[in-house]
Amino acid sequence: MTHMFSRGAQVLVAAVFAAGFATATHADDWLQWRGPDRAGISTETGLLDEWPPEGPAVNWQIETLGQGYGTVAVEGDAIYVQGTRDGESAVFRLRASDGGEVWVRTLGPLYDHTDRGDGPRSMPTIQGDSLFVLNGMGEVAKIAKDSGEVIWQFNMLDRFGSPNTRWGISESPLVVRDRMFVMPGGGDGAIAALSTADGSTIWRSSELGDVASYSSLILREIAGTEVLIGFTGEAGVGVRAEDGALLWRYERPSTVNAINIATPVLDGDLVFYSASYGIGGGAVRVSVEDEGGSFSSEQAYFETRLQNHHGGVVAHEGTLYSFFGPALTSVDIETGEVHWRARSVGKGSLVMADGKLFLLSERNKVGLAVATPEGYEERGRFEIEYRGDFTWAHPVVANGAFYIRDQESLTSYDVAK
Repeated sequence: MTHMFSRGAQVLVAAVFAAGFATATHADDWLQWRGPDRAGISTETGLLDEWPPEGPAVNWQIETLGQGYGTVAVEGDAIYVQGTRDGESAVFRLRASDGGEVWVRTLGPLYDHTDRGDGPRSMPTIQGDSLFVLNGMGEVAKIAKDSGEVIWQFNMLDRFGSPNTRWGISESPLVVRDRMFVMPGGGDGAIAALSTADGSTIWRSSELGDVASYSSLILREIAGTEVLIGFTGEAGVGVRAEDGALLWRYERPSTVNAINIATPVLDGDLVFYSASYGIGGGAVRVSVEDEGGSFSSEQAYFETRLQNHHGGVVAHEGTLYSFFGPALTSVDIETGEVHWRARSVGKGSLVMADGKLFLLSERNKVGLAVATPEGYEERGRFEIEYRGDFTWAHPVVANGAFYIRDQESLTSYDVAK
């Protein structure tokens, strides 16, 4: 199935990554939230250019994960994902070859205070021999990835005296070298750096007392300084990774009820933040006086129509691609100008691999597309079984497989040529 839209006919998206601070070390794996550099771009190549009407072939499907919206981390033949088991929050290791369960480890009570589904919301982060996990109740754990043994565990909300968010902690922990970065929120510091060795606190961002959001942090190097870029419950921010010092703060795109979810995007010297619920998206231009000097920021633009709920934004060669509202949209990151909009599969999430967009609607439609700022060509579409709620876990492409987690199920599709 092929559909072609022109720029004037309103259409969307293609993407490949801009520069960043790489933390992943396995090119074909998916070790952390949004993949290598947390940019929503897989390094995978040699994938199908078009799908048959029924979709790509299914490698396997399991329905044993329990509740949760967290997607998968993939390394070789190992898959790690959160879910529930025996009424508790749990972490699973599965085989990528057949979906078989290798081990499962429970981490305590699951988050069940919402009408939007119980269970964990975030995905595990892989580093070396370990797995780092954060669940909806704020339990943080370091787990031996081969055995499933818990090396250390604590509740970050209890440690930092922070309240939980309305919909449960949803960020995926960022791990860089010997530090893990999280956003517990709170007046004593919204962002915290932890030691990966023992979980001890290294610093809190004392200049930043915002409440927590649902957004995950990214790390980039800007003018010789490693910077944590985050979206708290009150503002888009930049924080020095070394000590938590506040470098910039941008309040315009924040919702009044702290429901900021989308991961920020850095492209050149522009940082883009977006929120839904009638807010919009905007970019700040970040500048530094000299290497290691003081930071300054200035709004480049703000557009109310650039509302991304939680499906992710991809930046490529000065263009943003995302579901802004219900439509897949191409946007000039320098100006905020919309190139085109396309209904596509409907509001959802997206990632990029091998020059193609993998699209997942929150209402069970799946698509493959190739796009540029001038147009959008759909290369396949199919539907997955409706399981009674929204499909919110982001899709993942790794090692020739396309993964869709939907409620208790996980399906692996063969998308290699």
